[in-house]
Amino acid sequence: MDEESRKEGSRKERRAARKEGHLDTTAFLKTADKFVDLANRENRTVNANELHMAFLFAAARYNAYVGKTIFKVDEHEKYVTHMVEQYREMLRQHLADDSLEAPPQS
Repeated sequence: MDEESRKEGSRKERRAARKEGHLDTTAFLKTADKFVDLANRENRTVNANELHMAFLFAAARYNAYVGKTIFKVDEHEKYVTHMVEQYREMLRQHLADDSLEAPPQS
């Protein structure tokens, strides 16, 4: 199978997975990048020290919604601990990323 056929097959698989509500790694990162792009646009008029707390609040609010209404979590503290650990690991990985740079100023 040539490279182009492999890519097309991969695209079809990703599209099918997304129709079922699943994100592959590529789609996951593209979705996350959309949130970062939104933050960078908002940062033009809102100070980063306030903006990052708004995003954290929104993430907490959305994760509470998903926990209560989608996952139907009964043990809230267990869910909170899991989510905090996920966030802690992601934050550590990003802080260690030397390629992380400030967005260009307009």
